[in-house]
Amino acid sequence: MSESDQQLEHFWGVIPAGGAGTRLWPLSRRAVPKFLHDLTGSGRSLLQDTVSRLTPLTGERLMVVTGVRHAEAVREQLPDLPADQVLVEPSQRDSMPAIGLAAAVLEARDPEAVIGSFAADHVIGDPAAFHDCVREAVATAASGALVTLGITPTYPATGFGYIRMGEPWPGARKARRAEQFVEKPDRATAEAYVASGAFRWNAGMFVVRASTLLELLGAWHPALTESLRQLAAEPALIEQTWSSLTKIAIDHAVAEPAADAGRVAVVPADFPWDDVGDFAALMSLLEVDPDGLHVLGPRDDVISRDSTGLVAAHAGRTVVTLGVEDVVVIDTPDALLVTTRERVQDVKGIVQTLQESGREDLT
Repeated sequence: MSESDQQLEHFWGVIPAGGAGTRLWPLSRRAVPKFLHDLTGSGRSLLQDTVSRLTPLTGERLMVVTGVRHAEAVREQLPDLPADQVLVEPSQRDSMPAIGLAAAVLEARDPEAVIGSFAADHVIGDPAAFHDCVREAVATAASGALVTLGITPTYPATGFGYIRMGEPWPGARKARRAEQFVEKPDRATAEAYVASGAFRWNAGMFVVRASTLLELLGAWHPALTESLRQLAAEPALIEQTWSSLTKIAIDHAVAEPAADAGRVAVVPADFPWDDVGDFAALMSLLEVDPDGLHVLGPRDDVISRDSTGLVAAHAGRTVVTLGVEDVVVIDTPDALLVTTRERVQDVKGIVQTLQESGREDLT
């Protein structure tokens, strides 16, 4: 067995599967969020693609953390995943309690466990490059680091956070010190980040020993760490204690303060990555058909003439576009969205309007 394979013996893939993907409404909703959908035309959901991508590294060592509303669908989509490898949150408490619970459970099962947290709703190209970066991250995590994969920016995005890289991490092949996590910048700042070559997109991918993550969390949130370890030892307590846990993201709880303390490494990652944050991002993942349109769903249900944009036909009826440019048509059985590529970021506001008007059934 190679040294790399030996390092992976204790490696577990942890897949947080939550969120609503409101910018992809009415396709993605709270009841059926985007990770349960096939958004790439692969014939598999984003969750299933995530599992397939990790399996060459983890084998059967996978754990999904999801909400009670989605647990049944997750089990249906992943029928081979053992029941004790699906952790169910009674309510959303953001990413730190979810990932922290998985870490506490795995630490109890295997004190040498290394976890890699990868969201269920991301699209990643070039699996071989992804696997190489994860192997590097696992090796670097052996030094006691919290390791993140930093995506090489392809444009000055204002919708992503950034990571500023520093000196090479001691003993690592290509990992660097993560000097700072930066919130979503304005356009000018993002352009400066990309031009400098020192920044990477923060995709929220973390690799770390389970015990190290809990040690770091304990330095800034000792009560949360204690509660998570107690839940790992006594799972029956989750219903009565979960809502009292601190609601906080892993970036704010651990990554940012740990970077300030010199405990975070970043592996530069050059593979294609997208979080499918809106319909414009979705269009970039789909092929353009001969008529100049991106189509998601049954192609026979779409007729297009002199049109560009995206049509998702999911209502079982024919959708026709005639002489429109950059149109976005999302047709579902109970809601129809018609907008333009330029306005796709505003879809989230429509969901908020529906909630405020009492139309929870549509969100």
